[in-house]
Amino acid sequence: MIDLRLLRDDPDLVRASQRARGASESLVDELLQADETRRSTLQAFETLRAEQKQLSDQMRTVKGDEKAALGKTLKELSDRVKAAQAAKDEAEAVLRAAHLAVPNIVEEGTPPGGEDDYVVLREVGAPPEIENPRDHLELGELLGAIDTDRGAKVSGSRFYFLTGPGALLQLGLLQLAITQAVEAGFTPMITPSLVKPSAMEGTGFLGAHADEVYRLEADDLYLVGTSEVPLAAYHSNEILDIPAGSPRRYAGWSSCFRREAGSYGKDTRGIIRVHQFDKVEMFSYCRPEDAHDEHLRLLAWEEEMLAKVELPYRVIDVAAGDLGSSAARKYDCEAWLPSQGTYREVTSTSNCTTFQARRLGVRYRDDEGRPQIAATLNGTLATTRWIVAILENHQQPDGSVAVPKALQPFVGGRDVLEPVAR
Repeated sequence: MIDLRLLRDDPDLVRASQRARGASESLVDELLQADETRRSTLQAFETLRAEQKQLSDQMRTVKGDEKAALGKTLKELSDRVKAAQAAKDEAEAVLRAAHLAVPNIVEEGTPPGGEDDYVVLREVGAPPEIENPRDHLELGELLGAIDTDRGAKVSGSRFYFLTGPGALLQLGLLQLAITQAVEAGFTPMITPSLVKPSAMEGTGFLGAHADEVYRLEADDLYLVGTSEVPLAAYHSNEILDIPAGSPRRYAGWSSCFRREAGSYGKDTRGIIRVHQFDKVEMFSYCRPEDAHDEHLRLLAWEEEMLAKVELPYRVIDVAAGDLGSSAARKYDCEAWLPSQGTYREVTSTSNCTTFQARRLGVRYRDDEGRPQIAATLNGTLATTRWIVAILENHQQPDGSVAVPKALQPFVGGRDVLEPVAR
């Protein structure tokens, strides 16, 4: 959630952020009003409580008729205190709901607009010239690497089996990502796939896109769509040691689950948009003044991984209206897909500033020892979807697929994956 002090000091900044997102400015006014109401009801409650305490102290020193009269006054005051507390509690609930409804303030320089208003920052590598390219599913079936028919038979649409070289490619990708992360100073983590509502709400996933999340009602737990959620909640309600210029970094390996609600008819072929996949996610806690530079470092590590698997890609600066509620800025890396003749997202990195940490109570001590709200950032380092781009960009005319050098040790040292006999 955003800083209420900033809202009070500069509400126009928050309104401008809402305009850039194409979101309602009235939410800002509602939050301002809720904040004012809560502060006024709190002041009224505390004033009455102080008066109540003063009268209670007097009751110990008086006797007779004076004590009876004072007792009557005290009872009336007690009723007023209860009413004031009820008004305060209601105002706090209204404030929290209004606070949760306002997304993060977009970073200066973020392109305004919606999904199609991104800015291309750079293109890296030349797309391969492939005559009549096969798509990843055809290639995966030829190689005995992807089986969506049996995935649907066992689990339903948008599920799949990765078999043989497909399984090895995914394991290799994730191991390559973890190795790179560890070399860069990240702590590797195997994270829970089920989290409490507080973790999901704290990271901003129970807002407008709550219908994307799987919920286990009997246990009141949620299946995560990214290890960002458990990693963000890992230090909830803690005060961390985060020296200036020294972010605390984790790399989480997890299975991820998404309902893909509202995406029916989109990318139904193959494994581009599925309900379950595996991913290695980078996550950083840092001081707010270090967040911008840390964001660029996460992006650089993503590009390093893409270079290792020899994929042509582009980097885009995502427009404000296409940001999630927690993100102040987001960069996507999109790999070229020959079968579609376009770029498709394979990584994403977001600077969430203090938005998530404020919800989750994650703080650090500044140089004077005072607790301050930390900043959080996340970025994908490898995921199942990469197999799509690897198969398509490295395909050969006979249906075989050349294996990028960095992945060859993970597929038995082979430099080419050959079609299997049927």
